[in-house]
Amino acid sequence: MSLNVVTLVGRVGGDPNVRYFESGSVVCNLTLAVDRRSRNTDQPDWFNLEIWGKTAEIAADYVRKGSLIGVKGSLKLDYWQDNGTGASRSKPVIRVYQLDLLGSKRDNDSTATNSYDEF
Repeated sequence: MSLNVVTLVGRVGGDPNVRYFESGSVVCNLTLAVDRRSRNTDQPDWFNLEIWGKTAEIAADYVRKGSLIGVKGSLKLDYWQDNGTGASRSKPVIRVYQLDLLGSKRDNDSTATNSYDEF
């Protein structure tokens, strides 16, 4: 049995980066700051999010820097070769399949709690 599920609630670190492809696909990348349960640290944990399809378009339309969102997705590792050094690099990315807009209308001109699924 395998299980790869990540659930996070936090604030968006910057406006979404949205790319449209000739195939009609759309992807939205953004960062999410999540506070740890421990109150001993002032630094949040940062996560890279990747959102595809209709959910990506909704993120592009309604999510802005500082927005409070909840996401559900799976953890994956992106691999690439560093152009400068030739070294192999990797970074963890959350591939989001559910996006919940948790902010108030005052935060982002949308309804208080909306949920959008990729599937």
